[in-house]
Amino acid sequence: MLNINNKLAACLDVAKKYEWLLDSYVLDFYVDDHWSKLPQSWRHHLEDLPVKQLSDLLQHRETVVTARVSWPLELLALRQVLRSLCIKRSPNKLIDVALPSCPLLEHRKLKHMFMKCVKPKKAHEIKRMAAICARSCQQTSTMFVIDFGAGVGHLARVLGYGYGINVCCLEMQTALNEQALAIDAKLESVATKHLDASETTHFKRPAHLTQRLSNDTTPEHFIESIRQAFQLSDTDFSFGIIGLHPCGDLSATLMRMFLSCKQAKFLNFVGCCYQKMSTQSTQPQMKLHGYPLSSQLQIADNAQLSYEAREIACHAMESYYDRLQVGDYEYLKIHSLRAAAERIIVQHLPDLRHSALRNVKHAPGMSFNDYFQKATEGTQFALIQAGSSDQIEADLLHWRRIVCFYTLRLMLAPLVESIILYDRELFLLENGCQVTIESIFDPRISPRNHITSAIKS
Repeated sequence: MLNINNKLAACLDVAKKYEWLLDSYVLDFYVDDHWSKLPQSWRHHLEDLPVKQLSDLLQHRETVVTARVSWPLELLALRQVLRSLCIKRSPNKLIDVALPSCPLLEHRKLKHMFMKCVKPKKAHEIKRMAAICARSCQQTSTMFVIDFGAGVGHLARVLGYGYGINVCCLEMQTALNEQALAIDAKLESVATKHLDASETTHFKRPAHLTQRLSNDTTPEHFIESIRQAFQLSDTDFSFGIIGLHPCGDLSATLMRMFLSCKQAKFLNFVGCCYQKMSTQSTQPQMKLHGYPLSSQLQIADNAQLSYEAREIACHAMESYYDRLQVGDYEYLKIHSLRAAAERIIVQHLPDLRHSALRNVKHAPGMSFNDYFQKATEGTQFALIQAGSSDQIEADLLHWRRIVCFYTLRLMLAPLVESIILYDRELFLLENGCQVTIESIFDPRISPRNHITSAIKS
């Protein structure tokens, strides 16, 4: 625990030092003159740097060759510190060797039923998550699993029909549970036609509960709901708790429920949407928060993370790295157009700054007026006439500056995510659990790719 305590303290010191950068919205780049906030040595170096070479800042691996660029010493030191402190984002290639297989996922007829209407990103996540949860069941001799925020049950279906594990899906939307039941029935029908009876003996149909888990849900009520769903005669059973991208505070709620139920043997979850977490500083009236959780951070003076910092931690660093590498300038210019639009909004309706606009895909030759019209269509800003402005034209000429600034913020994104994950790990350690955090998804496919796994000692 000592190592994680030290790492957390060091991470918070770095985050505090660069708080001015983490807390600066890119869309305010022109309005608040963010470029002037950078140290002079940084500005001097970045001003004429080819955009492609900015990608060096987003590579935290030791194998990166940096001799071609003479970076400011502070940036070199910062990158080295981030390498040593942040949780690695590249999956261990050996992880698949120890994971149980699921032959039905490759069955010529059934594989389409398991992944019906599932996008490649989600399919990648489901297959890996299911295998890891099946391994946890084997290691803890547990045959019941509770899937929080199960949606239409894709993960539960792989666990139940693929691995033969009893799964109870908790989903707050009735419509999604109804869809899940229909897909379950269809899969069973297809399986009957294409599999021998001996090949379906392990099938476990998932149970689907329409229920919302909150901090007010008592362990007793939770356990009784699960007992009824599994049609068990008593509460003398063990289970694991899993969650694939539980949003905001739900991750903290899963951890608290895991610790409160003696029957819960393991916990596996991959969090997301850090900006939606409640914090002590933003919701002081709440008794329980999503962050911080550990006793160390709850009393630390520098533990608070702003909404802006938690939001940048959710961005896709590897994808932006690739765009810098290939020189996808048209895509990179979109931040500049949005920041220029913010200047127009602040001039006309200052009380509505930071309002959401429509997403616009940048096209070669797109003018600012074209962008502004598409971005404000159907919004309260549609009546604003962007017109022509020497200031806007001057802003857009400096689009490379905003790419530099965004890259610097993105460089710090793994630091913020690591603070949140270390806090969760320490919270579970403080409560007597064995805890691991590891990258399990390809970050280019699924940017939020760290699984927090815990087993009660």
